[in-house]
Amino acid sequence: MSAIPTADTAQAPPLGLRGLVADWSSDRRAFHVAWGKVMMWIFLLSDTFIFGSFLTGYMTVRASTTVPWPNPSEVFSLRIGGTELPLILIAIMTFVLISSSGTMAMAVNFAYQRERRKAAMLMFATAAFGVTFVSMQAFEWTKLIVEEGVRPWGNPMGAAQFGSSFFMITGFHGLHVTAGVIYLSIVATRLLRGRYERRGNYQIVEIAGLYWHFVDLVWVFIFAVFYLW
Repeated sequence: MSAIPTADTAQAPPLGLRGLVADWSSDRRAFHVAWGKVMMWIFLLSDTFIFGSFLTGYMTVRASTTVPWPNPSEVFSLRIGGTELPLILIAIMTFVLISSSGTMAMAVNFAYQRERRKAAMLMFATAAFGVTFVSMQAFEWTKLIVEEGVRPWGNPMGAAQFGSSFFMITGFHGLHVTAGVIYLSIVATRLLRGRYERRGNYQIVEIAGLYWHFVDLVWVFIFAVFYLW
């Protein structure tokens, strides 16, 4: 007569390489955190190093160049009603992106309350803020390239490194915002269709929120280092 399996023996994972594969493919939790969230944190950590390297390189280049650096307040000013307003577009872009963090946080809150329609609408609102931000950034790029003659290899306003630093840093961040808009739109659409309701797990909304908050936080550093310095 075979022994009755206990809870420990019934749930014991297979040993060796097969056990390792089984653990990693079954969404096991490490320190009570889902693998999806852990992987997002690892990705954001790697992205932090990239943005940190970009900003550190920018500060090094700006501090070491012997050619006068263009004044950001003058370069990024807009003439409205006959008055030159410094950094007005950048201020609006910053306000839009920070506001999107608020809608994203509310989306996560409603998702955990299982109010998926409200959560999805707030995610679409967050994505709309992202589209607005990228559109204003495209306007900013067009103005600098067409009207000011700024290029990655030089510009008529001062140090040649200004153009390469600007296009590299803001372009890489804009790419992240664009990817975030697509990501949030996909998750929000699946949320409306009840895909996560059937699974009974809305943590994907929080994971998407982590990415979006990171993008917003990076912009705060870019705004402070590139535009205000």
